[in-house]
Amino acid sequence: MRPISFPALTAQVRGWLQEDYETLKAHKIRPALVICAGGCYRWRSPREQDAVALEFLSMGYQVFLMDYSCAEQAANLRPLRELAEAVRRIRQNSVSWHVDPDSIAVLGFSAGGHLAASLGAFWNDGEIGLPEGCRPDALVLCYPVISMKEFSHQESVGWVTGGDEALRDKLHLPDQITADFPPVFLWHGGQDESVPPENSLLLAVELRRHHVPFEYHLFETGVHGISTCTQEVETPEPFCRAWVGLCKAWLNRRFDYTP
Repeated sequence: MRPISFPALTAQVRGWLQEDYETLKAHKIRPALVICAGGCYRWRSPREQDAVALEFLSMGYQVFLMDYSCAEQAANLRPLRELAEAVRRIRQNSVSWHVDPDSIAVLGFSAGGHLAASLGAFWNDGEIGLPEGCRPDALVLCYPVISMKEFSHQESVGWVTGGDEALRDKLHLPDQITADFPPVFLWHGGQDESVPPENSLLLAVELRRHHVPFEYHLFETGVHGISTCTQEVETPEPFCRAWVGLCKAWLNRRFDYTP
């Protein structure tokens, strides 16, 4: 395992690259996963970083943690531009980092889910002008903030828009879904009172309407911020824990990858 780090504009990206050996020829090229922790766009929750990275490292993925800008620095689309640059850099370095350039996923929790979904919506938006090569090949959205209007998480809205009402309208993601949106794995806990499940329901409706491939799980139980749903992150939730295995199977199927 080789740790690396690189800048993505004003953010830092930390990664772990799995080394290759002649006895592992089938795994010379691996899918990659970029993780965006939640935290209201005010901070990045540690609960949604290392434990998640270990889950996907264990299945043979190259994994990256995105330390995107937060709080006052989250306005003016800065986190979105940082994430776009991170995906572009990973794709640009795919040969030396043993990454399949057509198998790069972004996983986001809560506000990090809004960030990941924003890249899915705006990767080809000429008005924003993100760099070429930044489109994710898949998105994993975990109890994501999707709405900037009804059912919204107001603190996340405040930090990411900086109070700009025009930007609030732009970042209301149910209005931004097109057929160019990447495939999605989506899940939410039914007892989430911080970011209500209606956020993911609104997204699922629009994905269906625009014929975007997706898999959606709304669990009966599960509050907000439960991450991998284990005692390790102090949010054991045995029923919602199923998302990890379901997600791994979905990603491997999308990427035609056998760990």
